[in-house]
Amino acid sequence: MTPAEVKDLYKILGVGESASKEEIKKAFRKLAVKYHPDKLKGNKRAEERFKEINEAYQILSDDKKRQQYDFMRKNPFGARFGPGSGGFGGEKGYRFSMDELGDIFSGFGGLGDIFNLFGSKSKRRKSASRKAARGADIKASVEIPFEIAANGGSYTVQISKKDVCSQCGGTGAQPGTKPVSCPRCKGTGSIFVSQGSFGFSRPCPECMGTGTKISNPCSVCYGTGKEMQPKSITIKIPPGIKDGQKIRLANQGEPPLNGGRRGDLYIVVHVMKHPNFKREGDILCSEKEIDLATAVEGGKVSVDTLRGKVNLKIPPGTQSGTRFKLKGCGLKSKTGSMGDHYVTVKVRIPKNLSSKQKKLFKQFVSSLK
Repeated sequence: MTPAEVKDLYKILGVGESASKEEIKKAFRKLAVKYHPDKLKGNKRAEERFKEINEAYQILSDDKKRQQYDFMRKNPFGARFGPGSGGFGGEKGYRFSMDELGDIFSGFGGLGDIFNLFGSKSKRRKSASRKAARGADIKASVEIPFEIAANGGSYTVQISKKDVCSQCGGTGAQPGTKPVSCPRCKGTGSIFVSQGSFGFSRPCPECMGTGTKISNPCSVCYGTGKEMQPKSITIKIPPGIKDGQKIRLANQGEPPLNGGRRGDLYIVVHVMKHPNFKREGDILCSEKEIDLATAVEGGKVSVDTLRGKVNLKIPPGTQSGTRFKLKGCGLKSKTGSMGDHYVTVKVRIPKNLSSKQKKLFKQFVSSLK
């Protein structure tokens, strides 16, 4: 198999190999409008061109399919698998370990379905079993109130994610039509490559291992079987969660291919700042300003906590910066126990004293000497 036998999908869409997903999408839409069969009815060349454009987009817009395509395009197994090599080495120096190859072809079954060493065409399997591909994981972020982060609870987040197309039901084909068997691999999803005494099967480059091709793509999802949809998801916030922590929601990611399971949804939690409280690790902290008289004579002051106001006893002669502990008034732990709340008092020094007050204060200071 030579590079010439693998279609240049980038050239078909008119983009470079390093094009971003947005650039690929923009190029596809422009070409799809130009060559759409509804616009050029009866033009067989335009119809074929549209199918070609759609096939290229289906592969290059999907991260996993694009990775597989790039691998086959740059090193379409024009490699040698020799004794002691430990992997494949291409003509341009590409080398892959067995684990790496397993990752690249994870959507098409195990390595046993890809390699059939020392085999012959007569002994190879007529059809390759294709392992159902798992849907892609999704990452989203949410900002939650400080109180929910401290005590835990439920929080509803609004996100947009790819889900099964509402028009075609995930087939990728326009309603009333359906995908057809790939003419190159006859629906098996793989083709056999022979190199002398070696032989192996690999994913079909025509259909990227799916075994099917879409002749009339859905007008909503453009043949991908997925569309962006707004979703309202309620997540359970564990008590004491920290800023930047992730919450995994199993099977809430993108829909699968070939009957596999959905990917997972990972929510990155960001905690809003609170005007009165802050965290130092697992400790809840705040400050309380007291007047000079209370600091000198002592007394009681009202302090805000996560569970309402409590009275804090200030002993006589309290210095500014003194830290007090309010037991059980802090953050809730995963086990349900309550942490402590530390309050640092700041003594408020009086300003703008009158002449009489200054005179009396000097007398007071002198009396302390």
